Amino acid sequence: MDSMNTLRIQSLFSGSHVGQTLTLQGWVRTFRANRFIAINDGSTLNNLQCVVDFEQTDENLLKRITTGAAVQIEGTLVESRGKGQQYEVQVSHIEILGDSDPDQYPIQPKKHSFEFLRENAHLRVRTSTFSAVMRVRSALSFAVHEYFRKEGFYHVHTPIITGSDAEGAGEMFRVSTLDPKKAPLTDAGEADFTQDFFGKETNLTVSGQLEAETYAMGLGKVYTFGPTFRAENSNTTRHLAEFWMIEPEVAFCNLDQNMDLAEDFIKYVLRYVLDHCQDDLVFLDQRLANEEKTKPQIERRPMGLLEQMHFIVDNQFVRLSYTEAIDILRNSKPNKKKKFKFPVDQWGVDLQSEHERYLVEKHFSSPVILFDYPANIKAFYMRLNEDGKTVRAMDVLFPGIGEMVGGAQREERLDILQKRMDEMDIDEKELDWYLDLRRFGTAPHAGFGLGFERLVQFATGMSNIRDVIPYPRTPQNASF
Repeated sequence: MDSMNTLRIQSLFSGSHVGQTLTLQGWVRTFRANRFIAINDGSTLNNLQCVVDFEQTDENLLKRITTGAAVQIEGTLVESRGKGQQYEVQVSHIEILGDSDPDQYPIQPKKHSFEFLRENAHLRVRTSTFSAVMRVRSALSFAVHEYFRKEGFYHVHTPIITGSDAEGAGEMFRVSTLDPKKAPLTDAGEADFTQDFFGKETNLTVSGQLEAETYAMGLGKVYTFGPTFRAENSNTTRHLAEFWMIEPEVAFCNLDQNMDLAEDFIKYVLRYVLDHCQDDLVFLDQRLANEEKTKPQIERRPMGLLEQMHFIVDNQFVRLSYTEAIDILRNSKPNKKKKFKFPVDQWGVDLQSEHERYLVEKHFSSPVILFDYPANIKAFYMRLNEDGKTVRAMDVLFPGIGEMVGGAQREERLDILQKRMDEMDIDEKELDWYLDLRRFGTAPHAGFGLGFERLVQFATGMSNIRDVIPYPRTPQNASF
């Protein structure tokens, strides 16, 4: 059995193989009337109908053609005379490669809740929805690498285990080989990490940004695309403990160029998916429309899936400062009528997704990039403006979500960076290597971070982030 000689189902819908005898492999989705097998091999949303001559087929073999069974089929591709499909295969030979007990197989041909499918995450990719989501995810991932390669970036693999906290948030997973029952202790009675595997306290990384910066200052343009980890006890539909981050860093780059890069990058990857995943997107768009009908009017999304994709790809992103945004929000109807859950009353407040969405969906009707945020709500490494109170930060805001990208021009001046670190109680010794970038050939540089799963959520219309990653890691859940 040489699977290299078999054809993928996706390739058959062009019609170029009509009249040919061919071999297919896949899983049975349905088998009805002892005659019609719908099979799928994961290459496309569409099942292929295979017609069996049951009078010429062994009865015991027919009994084994059940939902979930893996089969190899030989036959001739013909134009279908029945409704619902353009082509079908007249089966000449069928072989069961793997049986599936219909009484035990969880993914029956009926509607399942997403909660049920998360409990069966090892099998959920065999459903139409999850196979479509994962094909879109794969296409997005490919587009990310293709874009950066086209733009002259180098892909850098930054460490997953780190001794520094890039975000200063402190919500990190410890990495240790010390025996929790009898860990060596210091004189102060705390765990002695000098005796640990790395000789110091280490954690799973929350970001590859700081290490990416060091490589940008030698290679010019780099990006990371890897797993990151946040030990945040959050059970929302937007948070995971393990997720993937895309983080470009560019030397000799200011905030305006950084905003240009973010807009161009986002449009490129979404356009790629629109061009290459049409069947999956049409299906996911319809799925989302059906889901939205079940919600109260006030909770419905502002746009359909394809509509929101084109909203990003076809519009110029509006750029405005945080200060301008605060003025707009303060004078907005929902703020004056106390409709916001978090009222906007003064300069310096951290914007919530309801405020970000108002700017995008209502005020501008276009994607928005906010920049020049108050220094005290942003990270230590962001470049301080001449006013001494704002930093060269930027956030890209999307409909239905709010923040999709967070980035900044980095602080390249050694004295100011040291002062910022001191104000935020960040240990200089731990990041002495990072400060070296400012000691030896410092230059303006900038970059941003984009949570890949949030982008996949946007491109698939899935309402829960746990449904766009193969095996979600969340509080109290590390199954599979």
